[in-house]
Amino acid sequence: MKISRIVLASVLALTACGTADTPSTPAPGGSGGLTPIKLQLQWFFQAQFAGYIAAVDQGFYAEQGLQVELLEGGVDIVPQTVLAQGKADYAIAWVPKALASREQGAGITDVGQIFARSGTYQVAWKDSGITKAADLKGKKVGNWGFGNEFELFAGMTEAGIDPGKDVTLVQQQFDMQALLKKEIDAAQAMSYNEYAQLLEAKNPATGKLYTADDFSIIDWKTEGTSMLQDAVWANTEKLNDAAYQQQTVKFLTASIKGWAFCRDNAEKCRDLVVAKGSKLGKSHQLWQMNEVNKLIWPAEGGIGVIDEDDWKQTVDISMTTKNQTGDTVLTKAPEGLAYTNDYIKQAIEQAKTAGVDVNGTSFAPATVTLEEGGA
Repeated sequence: MKISRIVLASVLALTACGTADTPSTPAPGGSGGLTPIKLQLQWFFQAQFAGYIAAVDQGFYAEQGLQVELLEGGVDIVPQTVLAQGKADYAIAWVPKALASREQGAGITDVGQIFARSGTYQVAWKDSGITKAADLKGKKVGNWGFGNEFELFAGMTEAGIDPGKDVTLVQQQFDMQALLKKEIDAAQAMSYNEYAQLLEAKNPATGKLYTADDFSIIDWKTEGTSMLQDAVWANTEKLNDAAYQQQTVKFLTASIKGWAFCRDNAEKCRDLVVAKGSKLGKSHQLWQMNEVNKLIWPAEGGIGVIDEDDWKQTVDISMTTKNQTGDTVLTKAPEGLAYTNDYIKQAIEQAKTAGVDVNGTSFAPATVTLEEGGA
């Protein structure tokens, strides 16, 4: 049995317990005659989802006739499963993990690839000499597992390293303590979250915060083994219904406006996220907002359009890269309507008509100063 199936089965049971929301329907009846919509996020409230939070706050969804409820994620919630079970109308999930769920029967379709680029790093101490995947041989390598590890495994495989024999794999917590304590040689990190945690930590030798000069980064985009991440997933069966199709275009149009707003108003969106109850501080969330914007903008073909080459790379890695037990994410190529650009392209045209810059070609990242602990 595939490890992905074991993980999926276990989290399905947890999700059934942890997400008791009743199914929502795309029928009018919300506040002020708005159509009630539920969007399942894949993690806790943070700037990773700022565009959706802004679209609610700024009334962009309401403009489209939608009343959107954001469902917070967590360790025991699998967004694509919540969607497939009819407990949400849309979900945000990484493409490889969502495709694994599709292979197990989840009827879901990628209708908007909001993150065009991967934000996954493998981070090491600068003095370790680890600068590329090949340098991981013989090292203690941290990773989160649960389907988050396949860019790392693909990178090692590409470098001629057998993940099951040539490295010591360590189950990593969703923080950077193991690296800071030098219990592992390299740690998995998201550019917008865990990497910042390193720069928010104090160096006991100097009494000052660590800087980027203290670490080296393996970026899977550079290594050529990056995979598509945050996407908007819709219910495949419902996409046969004209009303749900129209609703999807409306939802995506408002979401585009939300992300464009956060591109142009990073500090405002930082504040919205913090007010939403984020457990992370203001400087951390501003860093995260800035880094997330880098994963979206510029969007040459328009925000959310799925690039066929990037999709193919993600699928190929999912089918061919083996983890330490020899399992792959997918056993075969996705069947049926795994993705479509039909609705995002309609949404882009509607957003452009409304005066929204859907490409962000002039986007320039800011320089963010982190405070201790991300405060």
